[in-house]
Amino acid sequence: MSEQTPPRRTAAQRAEQGRRAPHGWPHALVAVLASLVAMAVVAGLGLWAAGAADLPGGAFPSVVAAVVVMAVGGSVGLSGDAGAIAETNAGLSVLPLSVSLAGALAIAAGFLRPLRHRAVAGAKELAGWAGRIAVLWLLFLIGLGLLARHRFTISLGDGPVGDIGGVLDSSPTVGFETDVPLALVFGLLWLAGVLTVVLLVSRGAPLPARLLRFQESVRPAAFAMVVLLLSYVALGFVIGIVVAVAKGHAAQTLAVLLLGLPNIVWLAFTLGLGASWEGRVDGPFGLPMPQVLDAVLRTPDNSTLSLNTLADHDGRVWWLLVVAAVLVLAAAFLMAARSPARMRLWQHAVHMAVALTLTVLAVCLLAGVSAHAGLSLLGIGDLGGGLSGLVELRPRLWRALVLAVAWGLVSGFLGALFARRVHRRGNVESGPA
Repeated sequence: MSEQTPPRRTAAQRAEQGRRAPHGWPHALVAVLASLVAMAVVAGLGLWAAGAADLPGGAFPSVVAAVVVMAVGGSVGLSGDAGAIAETNAGLSVLPLSVSLAGALAIAAGFLRPLRHRAVAGAKELAGWAGRIAVLWLLFLIGLGLLARHRFTISLGDGPVGDIGGVLDSSPTVGFETDVPLALVFGLLWLAGVLTVVLLVSRGAPLPARLLRFQESVRPAAFAMVVLLLSYVALGFVIGIVVAVAKGHAAQTLAVLLLGLPNIVWLAFTLGLGASWEGRVDGPFGLPMPQVLDAVLRTPDNSTLSLNTLADHDGRVWWLLVVAAVLVLAAAFLMAARSPARMRLWQHAVHMAVALTLTVLAVCLLAGVSAHAGLSLLGIGDLGGGLSGLVELRPRLWRALVLAVAWGLVSGFLGALFARRVHRRGNVESGPA
């Protein structure tokens, strides 16, 4: 005779489970608000340090909203008008990764909190919890997209350009606004990417039963890559603070740290692996720090950014190779130490190669920069006068990926060798029969 659980007991078990893992709408609201507040605070402080608080027409809140939208992959269009016979044009494509990282860490903590202390969760449960967050996320993004628009006038100064502009009544106005539908699409993709990484990285995140067999091979490698990237951010932050204290320019350094620190240190990570980038800097705009980047790229044509070209200006850049070797090997050791002991050396090497290649691919896709601004009269070129500028930085992708595979295979093998001395999950100690 089979036993059947009474209906009342089943209901009690469900209620107890709901108390153990609450993930309703209030909890989703807290997670989303925490992420947006973290991004707004980091963006606001960074923009304030950069002097954006002095923008005319009370543009500061709109600029903060625009930076938050850009941080999740949204598109902020720039437009201009300089009268009937004048034209301004501008374009900007960059991710403020410091702001993105702050939001990702906050929403990751909010997503994991209701699911802690559980080993398994149903796919339907996880999808429902993520869906609640996604709905509120999109609603807030709509509000930010509507707020992220403003228009103000740029002074042409007292030079020849200013005189021409005064005679022709063509003082340029510059504005920006968000492409809300596109921002929603990329914002949703950003959220999906963050939640996916959270599930891949955290041991405390429950998985559906069908995916449990993949966690031994995927989670240690994913965790090691996140630790590697965050280690670069922490190291760059310490160096930035030291530079601000020792050499001054505290406001400029703080602005870079709060808006684009991962952009710089993850670029340095790929350069340390031997990858190269190409780009150009022209006009009054440029890469704020370190200055050696601006020196290499400020040429009439596109320049190559690599350890060799940087070393021509500052030999200390070879330390990037040393730092990359140490941190990548440490990440490989960490991956092997968190993996089951039965895993073979070649498996560690393959896992590290795949993980490092995907990480370098993500960095190359996220850390590029493209910005242009210009003013023309009667359709004749850029007039300059401090108003025209160009900044471009793009990776040589295939070279970076090939190098990542090579680094991953070697470091994965060596890290697994070093981790053999560490007691790992799956070790069986011999004892008396």
